[in-house]
Amino acid sequence: MVDGKSAGGVQSVERVFDLLSIITASGGESSLSELASRAELPLPTIHRLLRTLIPLGYVRQLPNRSYALGPGLIRLGNAAGLQLGTYAQPVLQGLVDELGESANMAVLDGQMVVYVGQAQSSHSMRMFTEVGRRAHMHDTGVGKAILATLPEQQVLSIVTSMGMPTPTVKSHGTVESLLADLEVIRERGYAVDDEEQEIGVRCFSMVLPNAPTPTAISVSGPTTRVDWEFGERAVPLLRDAAQRLSAQFASAG
Repeated sequence: MVDGKSAGGVQSVERVFDLLSIITASGGESSLSELASRAELPLPTIHRLLRTLIPLGYVRQLPNRSYALGPGLIRLGNAAGLQLGTYAQPVLQGLVDELGESANMAVLDGQMVVYVGQAQSSHSMRMFTEVGRRAHMHDTGVGKAILATLPEQQVLSIVTSMGMPTPTVKSHGTVESLLADLEVIRERGYAVDDEEQEIGVRCFSMVLPNAPTPTAISVSGPTTRVDWEFGERAVPLLRDAAQRLSAQFASAG
């Protein structure tokens, strides 16, 4: 059963979120027996909850009789993600004010990342990423920062499913090179997109510790300005911003 029940909470609501969390943790699909075992609930109770969730579109039953997350959650997730970006805007703007380059925030969206917040640089030549844009994970700073926090099996599942396109000659084109890079990211605590998305563009990125969903922030710009000396200044500021955002999200529940 999922831990962390709130005192005085509505039991049926908590049970619904238990089931959704179990399906998510199982890779997006769970059998009825798995739900019963992990939720520690009677089968009639699970049936009743699923019969409520399926017509609403929050859960769907697959042909093999197992249960998966439904499309109704996409709308809620997209809205929550955009609100998350708005909430983070002052911190992103603070990075721009101190470093002079564009700052972004992205969250894990299935097997890709989606950008949910941005503060733009005042330079005429700057990086611009549209909020709501989805991107591969293996060739973006935010994507690699998040991948470095995931189990290797999940990383392999993502790149196998989505492929590893190489927008530039510096992009990771093999699983081996990506896994080696992720090991470096874990050791140093931040990711670098070194012209892997676009030649002439460099990005430094870091995950938010203990975020409610895998989330990363970044600063990026032309390599003529965003060099390795820039990175030495940016990394401590990114770390501070990530910790402040995590604290804000935690205090907001």
